[in-house]
Amino acid sequence: MKLMPVAAAVLSLSACLFASTAATAQEVKAQSAPVHNIVLVHGAWVDGSGWKPVYDRLTKDGYHVTVVQEPLTSLEDDVAATKRVLDQQNGPTILVAHSYGGSVITEAGVHPNVVGLVYVAAHAPAVGEDESTLGKGMPSYTSKQPGAIMKTDDGYTYLNPADFPKDFAADLPLKEAQFESHAQMLTAAKVFSTPMTVAAWTSKPSWGIVAADDKIINPDLERWYYARAHSHTTVLAGASHSVYESRPKEVVAVIEDAAKHAQP
Repeated sequence: MKLMPVAAAVLSLSACLFASTAATAQEVKAQSAPVHNIVLVHGAWVDGSGWKPVYDRLTKDGYHVTVVQEPLTSLEDDVAATKRVLDQQNGPTILVAHSYGGSVITEAGVHPNVVGLVYVAAHAPAVGEDESTLGKGMPSYTSKQPGAIMKTDDGYTYLNPADFPKDFAADLPLKEAQFESHAQMLTAAKVFSTPMTVAAWTSKPSWGIVAADDKIINPDLERWYYARAHSHTTVLAGASHSVYESRPKEVVAVIEDAAKHAQP
């Protein structure tokens, strides 16, 4: 009977060692990559909370992840918000963006902490270009729908809630898409027509994800952006514009590939 406390102690120690080993394995996975820091940037009409499925997987794998909350009041303001977060990183960082956020990281990505860019169904204009003009050259399904994109009297845009589920988030559960349609961050129209003053993808390696069923950005435009930037490109068949929410496993795989191969 005196052996029972010893056995219990051994079992307890074994459980602790197992938990510690599992945690260490996750940390080693991230530490084996040259880059430990990931910064996520959202697009227009949504906020950073949509990145949670990606955030959860990256943090589980041991990465230090920060989500930018942009005001969506101007490109300048959104770039400044992103640079503030980049200033807080303690070393080399992979900068990731969705949709309009691609324009933001194209500007903010010149920050010295940034060693790689990941575009997730995102715009990637060159210096002097803006996404609105480029989008007219390869129009999206949504842009050709009368009344899909609404505008307030003071110059802010949003997606018609009736169109949001099928256009923005066709592969999300309907209730989730409907909630997002009524939780939109109104976005200043001028952010879409502000030309780039720098283009970080010309000097830093980039990765791109094409959402093949994207209705907000023409998938052919996404392909064109990434081909021009010589991005490592992944095409996700059947993915909507909400690919970062609906296909987090595949999105994380691309981000982690960038972290492992970008050179600090």
